[in-house]
Amino acid sequence: MACSHSHSPDTQSALLQAILTELQQVKANQTVFESKLESLALPPTSPPSLTGSIPPLAGPSSEVPATPLVKPADLPTSPSLVARKDAATGKYSQRVILTTYPGQVGINPIPLNWGAKTAEERGPVVAARSAKSLKVRNAIGAYSGSYSVYRALAAAAGLIDPSHKPDYTNTEPPVEVPHNPAWDDPKKIVALDPYGHLVPQVYKSYLDAGIDARPTISITKAHIKLNDFDEAVRAGSLEVDGKVVVRIPTEWVNQSRLDSAAAKTARAADDVAAKHIEHAAFDAGVELNVSKAAVEPVWYLPGIAERFGITEGELRRALFEEMGGAYPELLTRHDLHTFLPPIGGLTVYIFGNPDFIRDESKELTLRIHDECNGSDVFGSDICTCRPYLIYGIEEAVRCAQRGGVGIVVYFRKEGRALGEVTKYLVYNARKRSGDNATTYFKRTEDIAGVKDMRFQVLMPDVLHWLGVKKIDNLVSMSDMKVSITTLGDHAVFSVDPPLTPSDLLQYDAIVNSGITVGRRYEIPEELIPPDSRVEIDAKIAHGYFSTTTVTDLAKTAGRMWEDLAH
Repeated sequence: MACSHSHSPDTQSALLQAILTELQQVKANQTVFESKLESLALPPTSPPSLTGSIPPLAGPSSEVPATPLVKPADLPTSPSLVARKDAATGKYSQRVILTTYPGQVGINPIPLNWGAKTAEERGPVVAARSAKSLKVRNAIGAYSGSYSVYRALAAAAGLIDPSHKPDYTNTEPPVEVPHNPAWDDPKKIVALDPYGHLVPQVYKSYLDAGIDARPTISITKAHIKLNDFDEAVRAGSLEVDGKVVVRIPTEWVNQSRLDSAAAKTARAADDVAAKHIEHAAFDAGVELNVSKAAVEPVWYLPGIAERFGITEGELRRALFEEMGGAYPELLTRHDLHTFLPPIGGLTVYIFGNPDFIRDESKELTLRIHDECNGSDVFGSDICTCRPYLIYGIEEAVRCAQRGGVGIVVYFRKEGRALGEVTKYLVYNARKRSGDNATTYFKRTEDIAGVKDMRFQVLMPDVLHWLGVKKIDNLVSMSDMKVSITTLGDHAVFSVDPPLTPSDLLQYDAIVNSGITVGRRYEIPEELIPPDSRVEIDAKIAHGYFSTTTVTDLAKTAGRMWEDLAH
């Protein structure tokens, strides 16, 4: 027989009120406990002392040697204990927070609404772990990309106070990159913070309250001085217009050098630097006026995942595992969707009037360039990177001189984002096995497991940030027959033959993001170094843009190390 109990409404109300009061008390106790725990100074922890002797075993086994006494000093000390003890010197709290969780007591992230219509609605990106920011941070990772490691070294060495508050006086951009509708589209921009250059201005109230929100974009103006452009002016292929290409006042340079020498103690007669002063009468050549922006990556994880046709969970797990488990909040904080990856960023160089970028009536020339230290800086002839970069800059300058605007975007993606170590291993394999265009991509895949990891699907975001809607002249051969459609919540890559997202190249990524492209440029034949024809012919045969076709790829071979006397 079922037993039932009935309670009057007043009794039930009193019971519910008692439960609520108890829960509120528990929450209050947790808050007090959290506060005490934050300020708790943990004393150094040591293993318990082992004193006295170990009694002998009974019976015949008593003749077995006793276990030697282990002194406390002989026991290994936990690295975490050492870190906590050393933190007591003042840099950090002794309490080490490895990760946080949604709903955890004291954790209350500042709302971050990616794609909101205004800066206020969107909210700042806060990734700092400083005292006033840790509990309200709304992003995973650290500011400054890969340079955050050097900041850590500086902090450990006592060269910087981890709680240092930057003074942003007079750091505002001298060139305006204003809001445009792409900033409000969570699908157009997912790889950078469109408000990253305006943080000290639009989020000043947060900074004044002690929240450590930092710029992830900075904009400045500069002059570019490269001998390549002196040669171009002398050859007549580049004009001095006094606005974009200007002559350096040689007299001013000479006087500056003399003034500098006069401000120093006298150099020794055999000092190499003194020789430059003796030969100060020279033609200083030309320089290029440029506006430029440095951009650090800020990833909106749902948007990044959609670009690659995967779930956000799959992306988070791969990032966590492949980066050595460095960011556990990728797994524990499903409520945080923004990540600052520890990778290099990009630099935008603008030639001409930056306002023309958003004016569709003006001609626009673009070169997207991925870093190649060996060629860009040191002139290695195994690839066309530096010649193509210089050619792209010249074309951007010519466009500006015609009344348009030129843009060069320089990404830090060394060796197709495989890294310079992998790139040199590929070079070795190529030169030791017959450097032929037929195996150009295969040698990379044999070593790296993939031929390219630049992921150009993320590249157009900076163009949308700038307000680019159409490109009249694209200085790029990168191409592939590919289209992107949307199916459900994921991007679907439709290609023939089938490709993975890593195969998406510059032209396709730009066009599929909604930006129209007019004329295409490939690198002129006379600029291709002889040893880099392996690269160029292999790319043309692979589908890169060209007005020519490779009919016999096997005939293109590079030189071996032994082909030239050293």
